[in-house]
Amino acid sequence: MSVDTVIKTLQDNRAGKARGIYSVCSAHPLVLEASMARARQDGEVLVVESTSNQVDQFGGYTGMKPADFAAWVGGMADACGLGRARLLLGGDHLGPNAWRAKPAAEAMTLAEELVRQYVRAGFRKIHLDCSMPLGGDVVEAGKPLPDALVAERAARLCRVAEEAAAGGAKPLYVIGTEVPIPGGATVHEDHVPATPVAAANATIATTREHFARAGCAAAWERVIGVVVQPGVEFGDDFVCDFRPEAARELSTAVLAHPGLVYEAHSTDYQTQANLAALVRGHFAILKVGPWLTFALREALFALAGIEDALAASGRIKEPSRLLAAADAAMAANPKWWKSHYQGGDVAFKQRYSFSDRIRYYWGDARLASTVERLYANLDASGIPESLLGQFLPEAFAPVRERRLAAKPRDLARHRVDVVLRQYAVACGHGA
Repeated sequence: MSVDTVIKTLQDNRAGKARGIYSVCSAHPLVLEASMARARQDGEVLVVESTSNQVDQFGGYTGMKPADFAAWVGGMADACGLGRARLLLGGDHLGPNAWRAKPAAEAMTLAEELVRQYVRAGFRKIHLDCSMPLGGDVVEAGKPLPDALVAERAARLCRVAEEAAAGGAKPLYVIGTEVPIPGGATVHEDHVPATPVAAANATIATTREHFARAGCAAAWERVIGVVVQPGVEFGDDFVCDFRPEAARELSTAVLAHPGLVYEAHSTDYQTQANLAALVRGHFAILKVGPWLTFALREALFALAGIEDALAASGRIKEPSRLLAAADAAMAANPKWWKSHYQGGDVAFKQRYSFSDRIRYYWGDARLASTVERLYANLDASGIPESLLGQFLPEAFAPVRERRLAAKPRDLARHRVDVVLRQYAVACGHGA
């Protein structure tokens, strides 16, 4: 059901209908719960993707292998009433990125096993990304790998995926290179140019040719999308807005390639109008990740503010001190933010950057325990409606109208859903 629904939606988009899909790239359980509730309410399929650094054959930073992630998310879909038939799992940036410092032969062998495990675990949407130079590759400074080499390596991984799917459901594929830096830019940018049409056409033609050379001509019929740069980006303190007029030629060019739409990465923090314009421009697959955990962080910090107010009045005796715990977790293990937060105001960026590197730390045992303590304190004390307008204003009306419970977990999920609804409406799903 999920694959057929996605294909029909993308066909509708090519036919000129304002329909698209959004893909949730997160491994946070509360974000996934909110996403499943949104899809269930809208009666739509939910696409959930894990990136190659979140989940791999060694566990990734989540500690989960592909089969573990698939079972976990599938169980969550069953438990919340969405059901697995309305869940489509995807693998994002599957390729040798995690092993790019290794010799090319070794890195590609590891990438083959990565793709093999994803497909065998039931992931049906596979983004093949071999755009990064590997050990031994000779590349002119500032220049990308040649299209032919990228396409040859992607086709090699496609062949592995097709073999892994033998006798079962065949994957859908997305090709192409994400131009925006995963997780956001590290320097301020005022403008990002859209991919030139000639470059997009060359990527498609070269990849199709190498699929055929690798014996994967049949798989090409299941290539649904190509990743290009529509002109969107975000960083610590800026968002480059989508400008439809600057991407108009690129938007229409994809219609010359049967069955294809564009997949847009780094769409986080765009306005709802911009998201809708992307969909109308055949950027029919919208990826969202950091904005969802950014919204979660906003909710958790707001709940901590409510907790502090209640502690000051004597209603809570031992507050969680969540913000201090988050700072401590990031200081103890700087791996996930050190190379991203440069210059001054590092402490500010750790908490409030659009890049949201704090998302890597919510699974830390001590910080997770602190979040649970925050929830428990507020469950025990209750959350006065008089504090909602101060700390979570978007929740005030739904709580007053009894459409939302003034419970900490519910309020956090609601804050994430504020973002999800914008994607749903832009894709023609929500009302």
